[in-house]
Amino acid sequence: MEFNHIPVLLEESIEMLNLSDASIVLDATFGHGGHTEKILESIGPKGHVNANDRDMSTKMHYERLLKKYNNLSMTNFSFSNLEDISTSSGIKAFDAILIDIGVSSEQFDNANRGFSFQNDGPLDMRMDNRQELDAGVVVNTFSQAELEKIFIEYGEEWRGKKISEYIVKERENNIIKTTGQLSQLVEKIIKRTGKRHPATKVFQALRIYVNNELGELEMFLNKILDYLNPSGRLGVISFHSLEDRIVKNKFRELSGKCMCRRPLMDCICKLEKKVKLINKKPIIPQRDEIKKNRRSRSAKLRVIEKI
Repeated sequence: MEFNHIPVLLEESIEMLNLSDASIVLDATFGHGGHTEKILESIGPKGHVNANDRDMSTKMHYERLLKKYNNLSMTNFSFSNLEDISTSSGIKAFDAILIDIGVSSEQFDNANRGFSFQNDGPLDMRMDNRQELDAGVVVNTFSQAELEKIFIEYGEEWRGKKISEYIVKERENNIIKTTGQLSQLVEKIIKRTGKRHPATKVFQALRIYVNNELGELEMFLNKILDYLNPSGRLGVISFHSLEDRIVKNKFRELSGKCMCRRPLMDCICKLEKKVKLINKKPIIPQRDEIKKNRRSRSAKLRVIEKI
């Protein structure tokens, strides 16, 4: 199957990384290689890019680029696993790192991956098929309280209690095996009132939980400075408020901004300034990009530079 993947905020992210012709770069979420290819074009043959992705199916896109560029290597780890990425690539620290923490078009549009309610397929949602936990296990074995917490915490779905109750009742008679079954079940509880599908938040919540997306992001940000060279830049592209909030707060902390809660009069956190905020407000797609790629509309890019 062929999938039309369009890299989000492509020009903006490359420009903000401030690359030189000898930059050593990590694309920590390689995907189809759209950002990586643009980086390779920007740095020329003197630089190097390590493409990393925990999804083993991305190797085919790496091999495609390898036919054009010989200053490219690949690792297959979760992006938070910077220790293994560094050891495996032989690169101790990078001049620039980029992560795009959205779901790729190939993952989303391939029914067999089970990410979308738009294409009926197995209830999977794993970005790394090597892991055991998938969405089917969560939906069919987790308790009502656990499901409710997942839907509310990761999907911000306020009807999480009602949905979890209905799922537990339904699975007493039928195993919920497919994305179609789950989406139809949710539609019985939540009636469609606009363009957004009633199951959108439920699917988002399951995907985030199955792949530990927020935990991965927090782990990555907590150790990122150990893998950035001085004056090296990190760019993070996020797609929903839960991710962006984590990135925004961590960048604020690393930049030495006061994190004390008001109405304290005096700062007591005394944070050390370790990075410079390159953009105080996130960069978002322009109208033309959104017209070409509707999935880009919620993207936000934040960039920092190590001092």
